[in-house]
Amino acid sequence: MEPDEALHLLQQGTAQIISESELRAKLALGRPLRIKLGADPTSPDLHLGHSILLRKLRQFQDLGHQAVLIIGDFTAMIGDPSGRSATRPQLTREQVHANAQSYREQAFKILDEGRTTVVNNADWLGKMGFEEVIGLNSQVTLQQMLQREDFRQRLDQQQPIHAHEIQYPIMQGWDSVMVQSDVELGGTDQLFNNLVGRDLQKHRGVSPQVVMLLPILEGLDGARKMSKSFRNYIGLTEPPADMFGKMMSISDELMARYYTLLLGRALPADAHPLEAKKQLGFEIVATYHSGADAKKALEEWTARFSEKRLANADLPEVYLEAGDAVSLVAAAYAQAFALTKSRGEARRLIEQGSVQLDGAKITDPQSAVSLQPGQVLRLDKTRAVRMR
Repeated sequence: MEPDEALHLLQQGTAQIISESELRAKLALGRPLRIKLGADPTSPDLHLGHSILLRKLRQFQDLGHQAVLIIGDFTAMIGDPSGRSATRPQLTREQVHANAQSYREQAFKILDEGRTTVVNNADWLGKMGFEEVIGLNSQVTLQQMLQREDFRQRLDQQQPIHAHEIQYPIMQGWDSVMVQSDVELGGTDQLFNNLVGRDLQKHRGVSPQVVMLLPILEGLDGARKMSKSFRNYIGLTEPPADMFGKMMSISDELMARYYTLLLGRALPADAHPLEAKKQLGFEIVATYHSGADAKKALEEWTARFSEKRLANADLPEVYLEAGDAVSLVAAAYAQAFALTKSRGEARRLIEQGSVQLDGAKITDPQSAVSLQPGQVLRLDKTRAVRMR
C-alpha cells in the first residue's frame, strides 16, 4: 500500500498522532515498522477497552508491520499513575506473573501471532543497577515530570505523590528505547508517558517514535473509563451469554459510542435502539467467540426477556426488603448490575410503565411493594431480577 493510502487508513479512529508527517515518512521507508504497545498485567483480564488498541495494532500488522507487545511485568509492580488521583496499590511479583500469562493468551484473540513479538520489560528494567537508574533519571527533569496533569492536580489538592510514581513514565519511555519502536500506541491518557519515550530516544540519537493516541472506551456505567476496578467492563474471555447480556445493558447514548469505537462504523440513523443493540452484542460475541455462540446468546436473551419465558429464565438474584417502589428499583440496579440510579431516574422508569412485578406494572412510584421469594422484578427492557 502506498504511504498516503496507508496513512489515511491508519488515521481512522485515532484521537491524535504526533506527528502525521513523521508517520508518513516512516511508512515510506519500505521496511516493516516496529509498533509498540505496552500492557501492565494489573488484572487477569483484558477487556473491550483494551481491544481498541489491539485492533489498531492488528491493523498495522495487516499492512505488513511488526507488533511489539510489551508485557509490563516490572512496571505493573509500580502502577501507572495516569489519570489517578491517588497512588495505586502495589502488586506482588506472583500476582503480576499470573496475570501476564492470561494477557498473552487473550491478546491473540485479536493479534496475528506470527507478526507479534512478545517481551517482558522486567528483562531489562529488572536488571538495571542503581548507577544505571541514576543515569536514566538524569535525562529528565523533575519539572518535566510534574507537568503531568494528574500530578499537578494532586499537588493542588495536597495529595501525596510518591517517588516511585515519578519513575513510571521514565521506565515506560525506556521500553521504547529497548524495543526500538517506530510507533507507540496508547490511550489519550498516555500522552505524557509516550512523549517521554520520544525524548529518551532523541537522547540516544535515534529517530523518535511516532505517538498514536486512541480514544478511551467508557465502561458500562457510561461515565468512567472501562476498568475492572470500577466493575464496569466486558472481558474478552467472558462467556458469550454474559458478554451479550452486558452489552444489552448499556444506555442508548453509549451504544452509539460503542458502534464507533468497537465496530468502526457509525450507528445507523434509522436503527431501532433495541435492534441496534442486539446487532452490537451479536457482533461482539461473534468476534471474540464464534458466530454460533453469538446466535445462541441472542436467542437465549430474546427468550429470557419474552413475557412467557421470563419467569423461568436464569436471572440475577437480589435480596430486597419491602418498601416504596422507587427505593426497590434503585436497590435492584445497584445489587444486580452495580449501576447507580437516582430516585428521579427510578421514578421515571416506573411512571413510563417499564417496571413490572411478575408481569404486573407498578405505576405509582410511592406505592408500598411487598415481595416474595421467586418473584421477578422487571426493571426496564433489558434488565430483570429475581427475589431470593
